Amino acid sequence: MTVDQDRLMAFLGQFVGDLGATIAAGSVVIGDRLGLYRALGEGPATAHELAGRTQTDARYVTEWLRGQAAGGYVMYDADSDSYSLTEEQAFALTNPDGPLYL
Repeated sequence: MTVDQDRLMAFLGQFVGDLGATIAAGSVVIGDRLGLYRALGEGPATAHELAGRTQTDARYVTEWLRGQAAGGYVMYDADSDSYSLTEEQAFALTNPDGPLYL
């Protein structure tokens, strides 16, 4: 078998991108179903504060927030150890009746 390195690298790039999108989609569904985005849309919060707002476990919320921040879905402020949504993120992630709700 002869493998074309350029085609192989193109396929692997597509695969990694698709895998990342799949993982991100699952996290978005979790955030939506648990009301994490809507609660964060009320204002910045630490992981413990957001867990309190949503009556969820702080440990899991911490992991979720870290993943969301790494993916660019929420903003992180290291000085206050808090997370927030930009206006654009909130527009797309918190209003189910909005024209661009994801």
